[in-house]
Amino acid sequence: MGVTTVRFQAEVEQQLEAIASRLHRSKGWVINQALSEYIEKQQLEQDRWQQTLNAMESAAQGKVVDASEVHSWLNSWGTEHEQDAPRSGK
Repeated sequence: MGVTTVRFQAEVEQQLEAIASRLHRSKGWVINQALSEYIEKQQLEQDRWQQTLNAMESAAQGKVVDASEVHSWLNSWGTEHEQDAPRSGK
């Protein structure tokens, strides 16, 4: 486990202490939780961005589904004849 020194603004330090006290946890624990959640969020955003780039590349290659097929599929949801998701022809 690494050790890092961080300088907080006075207001942030006070809020951190209040949160740690309310949770009956150490300030280090609160900081680790906050950073873990932030890192997870950043990874999800990076994954979404990569998926967007992949989708744009697929579209540029003509791998698309006609809108009428998508509408038909969506309209079938919850019916006895629910359709499988449409796939591109390529």
